[in-house]
Amino acid sequence: MESYPKGKIKVLLLENIHPDAYNLFASDGFSVELEKGALDEKELSRRIEDIHILGIRSKTNVTEQVLNHGKRLLSVGCFCIGTNQVDLTNAEKLGIPVFNAPFSNTRSVAELVIGEIIMLARKATDLSKEVHIGKWSKIANGCHEIRGKTLGLVGYGNIGSQISVLAESMGMNVVFFDIITKLPLGNAVAMPTYEELLKVSDFVSFHVPESTETMHLFQEKHLSLVKPGVIILNLSRGKVVDLFALEKGLKSGVIAGAGIDVFPEEPKTNDDPFQSNLQGLPNTILTPHIGGSTEEAQKNIGSEVAAKLLKYVNNGSTTFSVNFPSIELGSLKSGFHRILNIHKNLPGFLRDINAMVSDLGGNILTQNLSTSSDIGYLSMEIDKNLGDELHKRIKSHPHSLKTRILY
Repeated sequence: MESYPKGKIKVLLLENIHPDAYNLFASDGFSVELEKGALDEKELSRRIEDIHILGIRSKTNVTEQVLNHGKRLLSVGCFCIGTNQVDLTNAEKLGIPVFNAPFSNTRSVAELVIGEIIMLARKATDLSKEVHIGKWSKIANGCHEIRGKTLGLVGYGNIGSQISVLAESMGMNVVFFDIITKLPLGNAVAMPTYEELLKVSDFVSFHVPESTETMHLFQEKHLSLVKPGVIILNLSRGKVVDLFALEKGLKSGVIAGAGIDVFPEEPKTNDDPFQSNLQGLPNTILTPHIGGSTEEAQKNIGSEVAAKLLKYVNNGSTTFSVNFPSIELGSLKSGFHRILNIHKNLPGFLRDINAMVSDLGGNILTQNLSTSSDIGYLSMEIDKNLGDELHKRIKSHPHSLKTRILY
């Protein structure tokens, strides 16, 4: 199915998105541009004016200003788990569905968390540094097995639950806290409050999205709640843990170690410098936001998100969009055209559209409508001899935002 010539559909992929994504778009006939790094708001606003599909990772911010410049923008793909870097509300109001990859890097993040738990429990990174400079510190003091220890997971979604399974298989006790009621896997135990989790955990690992509720979820006041010698890990979002509170805890000895993969401010490219107040602190693993950075995860993410974007462009399906009414569509039957319309969710629109079909003496094969508080998404399959004229009429309706036709 297609309406607009595919060679004229422009795709912009930023931040070293996996080549599999490029190959999927290119093999389908789209025009694809690649950029290694992120673009700032001004540059992205300029570049996006003639772009139909935008692919980003975590460092590119798609703001209201950027979206307003994307006059031809059909969809945005976040080639990662998080979508907080996109103004989802305004994207929806402008008729732009956003897709992400909620599952593809789950295993990679989970494995790194388990690896860091073991390394921090054994002070292995500090001891490795010493051996590299010729110092031999064969010690057992302060080094522990993880078997029998309690891992507290803050957030029990795709990643948290996967870590739960791996940790339990290694003999750990697992407790978790989530604002949404979740079915525990294995012998994991849901804690009634976040504070109760902090009190009983030997290790605390955060796996929550970035929001106003999770801003500085761990802060200085929590230093009096945690078990002495606790180890803190954050591989979720940079503002979840107050790094100055963490620094205080590490220097005082209340916190015995930390694994931090995400930071409040991160370099836009690998060539930019990085600074943190945690640099040089003992038993502290700092990594450059690599939780999902494995070849397997990036390959899976590239394929998963590109496939969702292609499905939307080629047949109109919005299943798995994070900000859009959901419609799953199949193949278009011979002899019919498919009209896809995004409109303001105001009374009378569907009545007006059906009246247009009736006035043209047309026949509707199928009709699907899904709505949110702001917009409606309509799919119609109609006689091909009426398609172009009906497309024009629907497009001119005062409530219409975007209208496409697929042949």
